[in-house]
Amino acid sequence: MLWPQTLRLSADYYESLARFAVPLDERAIAALAHSAVALDIYCWLAQRLHRIPAGKPQFVPWQAVYNQFGEGYREIRKFRRDFTNLLVQVKAAYPDARLYDDHRGLILEASPPPVTKRLVQVIYSDAVATRGSIADS
Repeated sequence: MLWPQTLRLSADYYESLARFAVPLDERAIAALAHSAVALDIYCWLAQRLHRIPAGKPQFVPWQAVYNQFGEGYREIRKFRRDFTNLLVQVKAAYPDARLYDDHRGLILEASPPPVTKRLVQVIYSDAVATRGSIADS
């Protein structure tokens, strides 16, 4: 067996995952499924962009992007060329992503998550509440 059948997470780690979870757009995942790196970039942006404070863009130097995504590249120049090509595809799949290349690195700006949160209203009627309490007793 290559993988264990169960995985145990600490309570703190599980709560962190639940608190900071970001839903991903299934259509974007399907569109980017041809490239593991494109999927990684999409997930990175989905997780990061909506947490940037409005009006406070974040600068990520190319060296930092290279350190995170550049495995297998000897030259940062070639990495950057390929990364920016993939970024075009990722931005097509995540059109609300706001980021720019200023030649020194990427400028990330506050963006909505790829899937917007939806509020769901649950209405309990007296009949359902009564039926539930009878069944519980």
